[in-house]
Amino acid sequence: MSDVINNAVTALAGKMDGGFDGSVKFVIEGEGSIMVDGDGVRAGDGDADCTMTADAETFEAILDGEMNPTAAFMSGKLAVDGDMGTAMKLGSVLS
Repeated sequence: MSDVINNAVTALAGKMDGGFDGSVKFVIEGEGSIMVDGDGVRAGDGDADCTMTADAETFEAILDGEMNPTAAFMSGKLAVDGDMGTAMKLGSVLS
């Protein structure tokens, strides 16, 4: 597994308070994917309510707080497929 995925799993787990009730898959282009759901955060590629896709640089900027997830989406750096409400819930956790 890539260092980008390992670091992202650790960073996301630190931001989650255990109360997220949806399921989201983050696809980091060229690196792999991460699942976020009621069971926590882990590397994986399963079915989810929402899939978010970005390159590693954009994803790291979102996790570091340097880029707002909504701004990333609006500028085309973050693609969202599926339930937009679930994406917005997770976006508020990441902001």
